[in-house]
Amino acid sequence: MPFSNDKIIQMINSIIPLSAFTDNYIWVLVSGNSVIVVDPGDSKPVEKFLIENNLSLSAILITHHHYDHTGGMLDLAVQHNCPVFGPRGNHIKGVTNELSDGERFDVLNLNFSVIETPGHTLDHISFYSDSMENPILFCGDTLFSGGCGRLFEGTANQMYESLNKIKRFPEDTLIYCAHEYTQSNLSFALEINPSNQNLIEHSKKVNDLRNRNEITIPTSLGLEKTINPFLRLEDSEIKEKAELFNDIKISSSIETLATIRSWKDSF
Repeated sequence: MPFSNDKIIQMINSIIPLSAFTDNYIWVLVSGNSVIVVDPGDSKPVEKFLIENNLSLSAILITHHHYDHTGGMLDLAVQHNCPVFGPRGNHIKGVTNELSDGERFDVLNLNFSVIETPGHTLDHISFYSDSMENPILFCGDTLFSGGCGRLFEGTANQMYESLNKIKRFPEDTLIYCAHEYTQSNLSFALEINPSNQNLIEHSKKVNDLRNRNEITIPTSLGLEKTINPFLRLEDSEIKEKAELFNDIKISSSIETLATIRSWKDSF
């Protein structure tokens, strides 16, 4: 279901979603009259937002190399002469500041930590900051509300380790992922964790939001720990459902992740 930016207004020290393609979110972090843009797959909605609100672009953050996250990056960087922070590897044209796990940097008086989160892609990184009222995490396509990214390049073991890194952050961390996948993710989650009352209640709220064409992100890490099967791999019901799906005995959480991720791909 497409969504609209009609109700978006300029807010100081806020994070605003811009829509791109059919379900992408480009996140714009506003601080005063300047902004940071995260994963601009398309430059046009960003330029429109900057012009309409008389804002300047100070930096671009890139989580991974997929075109729906990088397609507008070069145009924006050239037009606004701003730095681009992204994964190391010299494989994304236009990245000026290549980053590795544990590195820190400052933009607009905000301090960001870099977390390598491979699984969806091998180069995937996430950006964490505790400089705002709530900690924030821009996690691209690693963690979604109710789900996680497809394993296009990485392994289930890598995704498991990446999600465990994220699970260690404070529970009030706000999760800014890059797609509106929540409704479909929760439909699958209910298939494999049907007795989860937190999941049942949150799914109703999400359905109401999407029926009104409203967004479901950000989510909180604390909430995700109660509803997201990929953060609840030790749950006996989820493990049993995974074993029934593959008709095998599962001996580890990594095997559970691999099974339910494969199941989700065909759901």
